[in-house]
Amino acid sequence: MNDKADKHNPRRSRWRRWALDILLVFVVVFAVQAWQTRNMPVGEAPPLEGRLLDGSKVSLADYRGKPLLVHFWATWCPVCRTEESSLNSIARDHPLLTVATTSGTGAEVKKYMVENGLDFPVINDESGLLGSAWGIHGVPASFILDAEGKIRHLSVGYTTEWGLRFRLWLADF
Repeated sequence: MNDKADKHNPRRSRWRRWALDILLVFVVVFAVQAWQTRNMPVGEAPPLEGRLLDGSKVSLADYRGKPLLVHFWATWCPVCRTEESSLNSIARDHPLLTVATTSGTGAEVKKYMVENGLDFPVINDESGLLGSAWGIHGVPASFILDAEGKIRHLSVGYTTEWGLRFRLWLADF
């Protein structure tokens, strides 16, 4: 089509502008996601071990054999708060290990968990060293590991429960 035909059909011109706007939004979102994940690990997951808030020791090796969601978050992060109920739900039927980064002492994180009715497993990364080792520059950050401990998917920022569940399902293949 040429511009002359579009002048006679304003509806077609409007749809074309909307399509270009939508395409531009997708390109920008993809570019931002690529920039945010630029230093994050790919392939074999870096070591991750520590103590859960209940004092028990945990490491990635404990989760071998099934896909695992490793999720970095913070108590002070408003976007992380919007994902809390999704994480609680996922933890009921999928392996999940979370890391509360730079969120205060273990007691403060434990208090936050109780106050917000959260019961998923948490390693407290008070200093942010675990987050740094995983290339985390912002939270929330999610990693989907396959049964062998290889990173299959990663994202920074808000992710829906169904998006996380779908990625966990894909990691099972």
